[in-house]
Amino acid sequence: MGKEIDRLIDIIAKLRGKDGCPWDREQTHESLLSCLLDETYEFFEAVENKDTESMQEELGDILLQVIFHAQMAEEADQFDIESVANAICEKLIRRHPHVFSNQQVESSKEVLANWEEIKRSEKKHEQRKYIVDGITDTLPALFRAEKIQRRVARVGFDWKDITPVLDKVEEEFREFREALLSGNQSHAAGELGDIIFALVNVARHNGICAEDAVRLTVKKFASRFRYIEDRMNEKNKPLKEATLEELDRYWEESKSNE
Repeated sequence: MGKEIDRLIDIIAKLRGKDGCPWDREQTHESLLSCLLDETYEFFEAVENKDTESMQEELGDILLQVIFHAQMAEEADQFDIESVANAICEKLIRRHPHVFSNQQVESSKEVLANWEEIKRSEKKHEQRKYIVDGITDTLPALFRAEKIQRRVARVGFDWKDITPVLDKVEEEFREFREALLSGNQSHAAGELGDIIFALVNVARHNGICAEDAVRLTVKKFASRFRYIEDRMNEKNKPLKEATLEELDRYWEESKSNE
């Protein structure tokens, strides 16, 4: 495997070299950010579809992005792929003393607590003033909400059972309804955010990733609406001429065919 990794490193270095590809030579860390994001979400989709062939391909695309960024950094005398690999190796060993040292743990919960404690002692994290610092603003909102909730739960800021969590959703919905009826749109927007945050908490308490759940629901909705469009096309009838009852009938058909 090492030979293939070295081969990939050499290919990217050649693409970035003097006689390489003009497009590759023009790229920067900033210009490639969208590529890394796209490839990551394509891997998500491959996993959800249980498509192992695509998973392999998409992981290759992600690996390309990692080595591409390392190559650009090496050209700027900042770091290289070897230092990247060494840093993650050292981090994994340091944060798993129950595996690579003689520390004893009883559960995965204890592992996570130790992980956070070790993390706080590392130089990079010493400057963080608050426990919620370091969770990047650029994460998808639902995923960021879950990470913040998990972070504060580790220090005891959490409900012990699901009942008050569900009660909170109902409370937030009542406040959202009142804000809507009052005509205060900015207040309603804030209350809607509170509902969604509370629902993320319900999901977390039940071992559900809210980000994944919403993404799968959107995917399901799109599939069902494609079914409606196919039925309407078979009738040579534009969607805008269909009645809501007609569209709803095909919607129910699509659900029964799943």
